[in-house]
Order: sequence, then C-alpha cells, then structure tokens
Amino acid sequence: MTPILTDRTPKQFKFLVEKSRPVVVNFQGGTVTSDAGLSLIAEIDRKLQITSKFAQCFQDYRKPNRIDHSIESLIKQRIYGLIMGYEDLNDHEELRHNPMFALAVLKKIGLENEPTVLAGKSTLNRLEHCPEDVEQGSDSRYHKIGHSPEEIERLFVKIFLESYSKEPRQIILDLDVTDDLVHGNQEQVFFNTYYGGYCYAPLYIFCGKHLLAAKLRASNVDPAAGALSELQRVIQQIRQQWKNVEILVRGDSAYSRDDIMTWCESQTGVDYVFGLAQNNRLIQMIKTTQDRAKLGFEQKLSTVVSFLETVFKPDEQLPELAGNLINNSIWYKSLDYQTRESWSRSRRVVSKVEYGAKGTNIRFVVTSLPTNKVPPSQLYTQKYCKRGEMENRFKEQQLELFSDRTSTHTFAGNQLRLWFSSIAYVLMNALRQQCLVKTELQNATVGTIRTKLLKLGALITVSAQRVLIAISSSCPYKHIFAAAYRYLKILPNTA
Repeated sequence: MTPILTDRTPKQFKFLVEKSRPVVVNFQGGTVTSDAGLSLIAEIDRKLQITSKFAQCFQDYRKPNRIDHSIESLIKQRIYGLIMGYEDLNDHEELRHNPMFALAVLKKIGLENEPTVLAGKSTLNRLEHCPEDVEQGSDSRYHKIGHSPEEIERLFVKIFLESYSKEPRQIILDLDVTDDLVHGNQEQVFFNTYYGGYCYAPLYIFCGKHLLAAKLRASNVDPAAGALSELQRVIQQIRQQWKNVEILVRGDSAYSRDDIMTWCESQTGVDYVFGLAQNNRLIQMIKTTQDRAKLGFEQKLSTVVSFLETVFKPDEQLPELAGNLINNSIWYKSLDYQTRESWSRSRRVVSKVEYGAKGTNIRFVVTSLPTNKVPPSQLYTQKYCKRGEMENRFKEQQLELFSDRTSTHTFAGNQLRLWFSSIAYVLMNALRQQCLVKTELQNATVGTIRTKLLKLGALITVSAQRVLIAISSSCPYKHIFAAAYRYLKILPNTA
C-alpha cells in the first residue's frame, strides 16, 4: 500500500536579528500573487485580440459536454505563462490555482473557500500533442485538438499589418537563422558543425521589432533553405494590403543566392542588400582601395607620431600608442561583379575596406539598389549594418520567452511550441510599442519589462462588489504602470 505523503513544510520560519525583534515568516498571508502586472497583458490582449485570433487557428474535436476549458482559455493560459516566465507545462500544476491567471483568462474567482481551478499540465498538453501518423478529428482518440499551420503563419503577418494606422513608405524585412540546441531524440534533429551541437535551425523574418515568420527547420539543410518561399509568402500577403510600399530585404551572406536575388529583381518595389563572402577575385578588384586605405591611415599615424615626439622622448612604442589614438581609415567602393557560375547576371557589390593598427578588415555586400539612389558608404552603414539589431530579437525569443523549449518528440509539436513563444513575443512587443512609448522601458527587452513591470507582488481581495489587486505601495515602477494604463485606456478595440 502506498503511504500517504503529508506536507512537512514548517508553518513558520523565525530569523533572529541582533538587537532587534525577531523576524517571523509564514505562508499565511492570504491570496497573494507575484504576477500582478499580468493585468496589463490581459488588457492589451483584450483590446488587440491577439490570442483570440490565434485560437481561431485551432480546431476543437472534444465533446462539448466534457469541456471545462475552451481552446481560447487554454491558449491564453499557456501564452501568459510564457510571458510571466513559466516556460514548462509542469509549472501550471501550481499556476492553475493562481487567481491572477484566472482573472487574466476571464475565469470567475471565488472566495478563499471556493478556489478557482484552471487547466493543469495534462490538459494543456493536448494543445501541443501532435502524435506521429495520427489523424486529428472527432474520431481520433489521441488528437482531439488540431491546428492549421497555414492560418497561423498568415496570422503573424496580419497582426503586423494591423499594427500600422496607414501604409508606410518603406519597410525592411530581415532574414536570419539561429540555433536551437536540443538534448533529446526529437524528430529531424541533426548535429551541426557550425553551431557545435545537435539542434534545430529555425528561420525568422522580422520587420524592426515585429515578428512576421518563425519557421522551424532541421539543422542539416542549407542556411537559405525555405527562405525564398517564406519571403514570397510574406511579401505576397503584405502586397495584398499595401500596394505601394517599398520593401528592402536584408540578410547575411547565406542569402546572397541567385534565386532569391532574381526573384526580388523581378518584383516591383522590392530591393535587397545581402552580405557577400569574399574571394580572391573580389580582393583583387579592390587592391587600389586597400592601398588608399593603408596610405590614409599611415599619413594620419605619421602626423600623430611627429606630434608625440615633440612632447615625449622618442620611443619605439610611440607608433603603437599613436595607432590607438586615431581612427581607422575606411574606404567604400562600388563594383560590378558576377560569379563565374552561380549568378545569372552581373550585380552591384559594395566593398568596405578598413585599415588600422590591427591590420585590414574587408567586407562585401551585394545589392539591387543603384549607386545614384544609395551611395556606397550609406548603403553599408545605414542599410546593411543595422541588421545586427535582429540578434537582440533572437535573445528575447530564446532567453526570455523560451523558444528553445523544443523538447517534444515530434517536429510538428516543436513547431507549435515555437509559435506559442512567437505569439508571446508579439503580445509583449505590442505592450512595448503601444503602451510604453515615452517611458524608460520603450526600448527595453522583454525580460526587463517582465522584471520591472509584470512581476509585481500584490494582495488579492475578493468581495461581492469587486476584486481588489493591491500592489506594494513601494513599487519603484508604479509611474510606468500608470503610463501604460493611460495608453491602454485610449487604445481602440480591434474586435
């Protein structure tokens, strides 16, 4: 017979402090939450209907008389959990009793002797359960909740389009791939030598801080595999609403492929700028530019050394000291270049040659933008280099919204987990851009916003007239909370 386990947690904890009264800690404070800021997320979600639209991409084949938690309620609970820092379904065994989450998913909460029970880990798992070779439908025993990948993919672009009040003049679409290391026997997992581990290699498309596509891929494919089809799908949907917007596609050297560039060139109002790997032919074509960059640096260096010799005693270390005091010499040049086999036509390539105390640094980019529209230096510094900001989006997704928790066995299940994390990002980015403008958190990362604005301690009191969430009066960010609330009040409903 299995023995009954009892809760052996002490009822109180006593800390002795010298020359002061003892400090006693217990777990009898009543209905307390550490997630009071979730009220902001729930309200902006109610206004923008993000999780509600996401729920419409799912099909529920469960019997209505046996349902306690709707698809929309399950999705809200799962995504709000990710936003508040609860990455695993196991966390919901305790969160199911959290009154703050109950309020957020629009469940009625009762008094202390009438606890509200949300979905537990087993019920939530039905959302992510994508068994192999099992059809979804009312007759299925194991797959009662299905989803439409096509509708989910379209939803991200739809939310992006709705975030603008009018058609912009130009947008920039960033393409990139990152690594998602795994530690199990998941489908389509392979060892990738570049990332040094077994992983997935998801492909993302961002426009600034807006997420437009998150495609899970195996890591044994070409870095640009699927990029063209995703780009075509996204741009086609954008063009359906924005007929005249200028689109610039941006990416590193993995995407300087002839099929991608040729397709962009065939589209009206679509340009590109991609990194380009250097080779001997390109290096030879900029030999004169290298010499000019070297000469320019050496002339500046000679001038500074001559000045230092008038102040200090001549020394062998003076040139090294002077080299650290002056800026590197940077030259840009446009080239007309075509590969011997892989490119179907000649294209504009821009080189950046930087010469300094540590030697020469050479970079190349290929673009469809003409020289008379964007000069070489502006193309590299203003159009291409800013793509590095996309790395911060990866960090937010993986480190702060747990997009790397792809630990289910099936590939489809892990893709769905990636979409859950992506919707959580979309919701947090909406809060940042719609409610935190002109505050110190307007450019903050998701993790910083969560720590400072969402993870707030509060006492919840339920009465017949109202539910009171009393946040600590010493909260240092209450002025930002108040500002976010003001923006929420004037934000129109999208429903």
